Amino acid sequence: MKKTDEQKDKVLDFIRQIVAEDLKSGKHRKPVTRFPPEPNGFLHIGHAKSICLNFGIKVENNGICNLRFDDTNPSKEETTYVESIKEDVAWLGYDWGERPLFASDYFPQLCEFAIALINRGKAYVCQLSPEEIRDYRGTLTEPGKNSPYRNQSVEKNIGLFEKMKNGEFAEGSHVLRAKIDMASPNLNMRDPVIYRILKATHHRTGDTWQIYPMYDYTHCLSDMLENITHSLCTLEFEDHRPLYDWILNALDTPCHPRQIEFARLNLTYTVMSKRKIMQLVEGNYVEGWSDPRMVTLSGLRRRGYTSSAIRSFITAIGVGKRDSWIDITVLENSIRDDLNSSAARKMCVLDPVKVILDNFPSGQVDEMEAKNHPQKPEMGTRLIPFTRELYIERSDFMEDPPRKFHRLGPGREVRLRYGYLIQYVSHTTDEETGKIIEIHCTYDPETRGGSAPDGRKVKGTIHWVSAEKCSPVTVRLYDRLFKVENPEADKEIHFIEQLNPGSKITLNRAMAEPGLVKLQPGDNVQFERQGYFCVDTEESKEGAPVFNRTVTLRDSWAKKK
Repeated sequence: MKKTDEQKDKVLDFIRQIVAEDLKSGKHRKPVTRFPPEPNGFLHIGHAKSICLNFGIKVENNGICNLRFDDTNPSKEETTYVESIKEDVAWLGYDWGERPLFASDYFPQLCEFAIALINRGKAYVCQLSPEEIRDYRGTLTEPGKNSPYRNQSVEKNIGLFEKMKNGEFAEGSHVLRAKIDMASPNLNMRDPVIYRILKATHHRTGDTWQIYPMYDYTHCLSDMLENITHSLCTLEFEDHRPLYDWILNALDTPCHPRQIEFARLNLTYTVMSKRKIMQLVEGNYVEGWSDPRMVTLSGLRRRGYTSSAIRSFITAIGVGKRDSWIDITVLENSIRDDLNSSAARKMCVLDPVKVILDNFPSGQVDEMEAKNHPQKPEMGTRLIPFTRELYIERSDFMEDPPRKFHRLGPGREVRLRYGYLIQYVSHTTDEETGKIIEIHCTYDPETRGGSAPDGRKVKGTIHWVSAEKCSPVTVRLYDRLFKVENPEADKEIHFIEQLNPGSKITLNRAMAEPGLVKLQPGDNVQFERQGYFCVDTEESKEGAPVFNRTVTLRDSWAKKK
C-alpha cells in the first residue's frame, strides 16, 4: 500500500522504532535518555544531532532526558565549558529539569562499585607502566599477555586500591583494571583500565579525590544509576558495548540500559574532532570558540543561525546506522529557509560609490515607502530618505558593460529599489588609481516607486542609500572556514593548511539605511541582494552595530566546483 505524504512524515528512524516497540510491549513505561557531554570544550553542530535525538525522544514520548556532564578528567575540564554547554542546550529549546547531573555526583558510588568488582575477583590493581600496559595489550592479530599483577589476592588489591584513593602513589604508577580476557578479539575487553590516579583539582569536587574513573566504566554505571532505558551513542562506541554490558553484568545491577549506536555527523568544509577544534582555538587560527566561522553552536548562534534552523537541519539529515558525509549546503539551506520567512528586508551598500542626481533639488528629502517583507504585509513598511546624493554598490556600475549587464553604465537606465528610475550622464575617475570616484545621473520624477508612466521597460533594479542620511556600519563577510570539502582527506597535508584565507573579510565603510543602527545584538536581517546578516552579540555597541554575514542569498560555492 502506497504511503501518503502524511504517513511518510511519521516514518520513524531505527532508534525511534526501538523506543516505540519497547513502549508498546510494556518493557518501559516511558523512555529515559541522557545527553552526556564532557566539559572540556564548547559543543559543535555534531553534538546538536545527539541533543536533538535524546531530548527529541523525551519530548515525543513524554519521557525524561538528563543533561549529565562526564566530568571525570579534571585536568581538561572547566566550569566555563559547563556553562557554555548549558546555554547551548537551552538555546536549542530543551529542558533538562531541575538541575543538570554530573558524573562526579556518583564518585562515591563508583568507588564502591570498584571495590565490589575487586571483591568478586573481577578487578585488580596493576603496577605496569602505561607503556608496558600498551605492550602487554597485544594487537588486532595477536592476543595480549596477562599482567604479572593479575592474580594478586583480593586483600592485596583492596589495600592497594585504598592507597591509590588516599593519594599514596604517584600518577601512572598504579591503575585499577577490570579482569576480563587478554585474548579477546575485542581490544576493549583486554583488561581495560577503569580507575587511574590524577592529582588535579576538580572543578566541582576540588582535591577530594586522587583517583578518577575512566569513561567506559563511568558511563554505564551512571546510566544505570539514572535508570536510563536507551543509552544512545555514536558508532565509535559500538566496540565498547561489550564492556558496557560486562560491567553491569559483573555487578548484577538492578537496571541494565540498552546501548544503541548511530552514525555521527560528518559535515563538509569542517572538522568535527574536538581535539582539532581545540587546535584551531589554541593556535589562534580562529578568534575563540564562538568565532562565527566555527561550527560550534556558540559560533553558529553568533553568526546568526537560529535554533529552529539547526533543529530543521537535524531532522532533514535523519538518524542512520552508517557514517556518511552531509554537504554543508544542507545546513546553509536550512538557515536560508528560516530567515527567508522571518528576516526583515533592509538596504545596505557594502562597497559604496557615490551617485549624484544632477537634476534632483539640493536639500530636498523624499521619503520612500519600503516593504519590510515582500510576502508578509503584517511586517509593515518603513520610510527611507531619498536625496540628491546616494551610494550604490561599486559592482553595480561598469564603464564598458557587456550586453547582459543589467545595471548602471554609459547609456544605461536602472531602477532604484523603492525609488526612481535614473539614467547615466557621466563619471569621474581618480587619475592615480583609476578608481571611480562618483557617477552623475539624472532621475525621472515621474517614476516614483520604480514604474515608468510611459510603459518603458527597465531590466535592472539596484539598491541604494542616501549619502546624506545613511549610517556607516562595520560588516563582516564570513565564509566557509576551509577551502576543501574534507580538510583531513589528504594525509600529506595538515588540516590547518586547508584553511580558507577568505573566510573573513571585514568592511569598515559599509553604508546602511538609517533604521539599521537601531537593531539589537542577535537581530537577523536580510540586506537586499546581499544575503542574511546578524548583529554581532559580542562587539556591537549601542548605535554602532557590527553585522556578521550569516549566509549568502544563494550558494556561491556551486559556481566554484
